[in-house]
Amino acid sequence: MSTPPSPIRVVIADDHLVVRSGFAALLDSRPDFTVVRTAATGAEAVRVCAEVSPDVVLMDVRMPEMDGIEATRRLVAAAPTESAGPRVLVITTFDLDEYVYDALRAGASGFLLKEVTAERLFDAVRVVAAGDALLAPGITRRLIGTFATMPAKARVAPTPGLASLTARETEVLLLVAEGLSNPEVADRLRVGEETVKTHVSRILTKLELRDRTQAVIAAYENGLVVPGSRNMDRGRGRGTV
Repeated sequence: MSTPPSPIRVVIADDHLVVRSGFAALLDSRPDFTVVRTAATGAEAVRVCAEVSPDVVLMDVRMPEMDGIEATRRLVAAAPTESAGPRVLVITTFDLDEYVYDALRAGASGFLLKEVTAERLFDAVRVVAAGDALLAPGITRRLIGTFATMPAKARVAPTPGLASLTARETEVLLLVAEGLSNPEVADRLRVGEETVKTHVSRILTKLELRDRTQAVIAAYENGLVVPGSRNMDRGRGRGTV
């Protein structure tokens, strides 16, 4: 008989006790999750994660001492490799572009609103724990809008490794940036889903990125995708990564 997988170890960081307790109760009601600690500030979240090494952190944005975006940045910076360290799932009441962009730039693997259903929350934690990325419906479209209005000088330096991508890998990156899932990319390119997964994995390795969300940002920041172009119009409306 095979041994069941270990539960996903979660830290919950939110300055409201009711929110922390509520999320903890929800996650602890499922056998594949265990809430190992909670934190009331961003600074406490960083300390707690150093002590217990969780798989996933549910991170609020607005907290005292240190906000969730800075806490996320420090957790990612402290990881020994791109693939190590906890995955951060940002959960906030504030559905605003600057929070989306800043959280994802800081290294968050997902972004959900606190109005999320229990089942959607469970799925989101599982997705980011598995090393994938997740954005709430509508986030990708607003992210596109953010880049459409961002001055070129405000964008970051080119991502290393772009020149090493093959033509097919670049094509896959563009489709991922449109918000297409692996099955949708496979259908568009008329290839198998496993082939797409392999391409995505190679893209992340070559660009030294954590996950698909970071790949989306890299595509925009490096001008590979121009908001408002015909390609982007085809991708709009899906809103998920």
